[in-house]
Amino acid sequence: MAGFAPSFGRRSLLTIDTEEEFDWSKPFSATEHRLDHIPRLRKFQQFCEGIDVTPVYMIDWPIAQSPVAAEIIGDAVSAGRAEVGIQLHPWVNPPHEEVVEERTSFAGNLPVELEREKILRLRNAVQDNFGTTPQIYRAGRYGFGPNTADLLRNAGVPLDTSFRPGFDYSSGYGSDYRAYPLEPFWLDDERKLLELPITTVFWGMLRKQGRWLFPAISRFARLSGVMARIGMLERIPLTPEGVTVDEAIRGLDMALDDGLPLFVLSFHSPSLVPGNTPYVRSEDDLDRLYDWWRAVYAYLDTHDIRPTSVAEIIASVEN
Repeated sequence: MAGFAPSFGRRSLLTIDTEEEFDWSKPFSATEHRLDHIPRLRKFQQFCEGIDVTPVYMIDWPIAQSPVAAEIIGDAVSAGRAEVGIQLHPWVNPPHEEVVEERTSFAGNLPVELEREKILRLRNAVQDNFGTTPQIYRAGRYGFGPNTADLLRNAGVPLDTSFRPGFDYSSGYGSDYRAYPLEPFWLDDERKLLELPITTVFWGMLRKQGRWLFPAISRFARLSGVMARIGMLERIPLTPEGVTVDEAIRGLDMALDDGLPLFVLSFHSPSLVPGNTPYVRSEDDLDRLYDWWRAVYAYLDTHDIRPTSVAEIIASVEN
């Protein structure tokens, strides 16, 4: 596990999968997407500043090409009120050499040279258009592969946040993250690439066995619901998408009890406009999303869990 300087304490990091809008129920497409929600990033940035949070926008290729996004996010980055990382959606990111399908939607499944070129083009585009060098990476669909660590080190990216402990995507060509810890850890012996896992905890009497039990239970929607209601087992990602405030508080309590040093929270930027994702279908849903953030950060504050930034993590980690 990675350690941090004593002054770092326990912190939270807000990451936003800042990406194009597309129909999640349809096959992946290099061209069938929109960017209509981008102006809403301005309001969200103002919201973050109001609660003293430095958001990390994980930017993918279509967002990297948007002048509006560059203005909104770039201005906040220049003022030190936001940070940017890169998020690779291979199906929309040049070069377009692969057959676009389920398997290749996970960048880690691509040939190493193609994955490398996509990462480098995305890094360079974000650097050129947002005025800063991205220091953190997330593979879209959490598609970290066997070559990704070497590629990130060679690209000069010191942080990754692709791992999602508690989730297994292997049945659909993705990665199985069940065996990985929630605490930050080094992905290489040289300690040049630090993993910041996206926080998901298990709650209930069987929570210690949750990583291995939940995939089997989740195949039966009614069973997983029953297990949660009777207090046996519930999986709680720290996101407002599909997770209520009460569920999030239970999850935070578990993470606090476990002594987790870093809470990595996330959501998708298209959720800022109703109708783009399954999680926000109305303006009332959008209000609840903002209320979720208010409640979660208020709860974290009562436990002295302060927001942090990519820059602070890099400065505080101990080799």
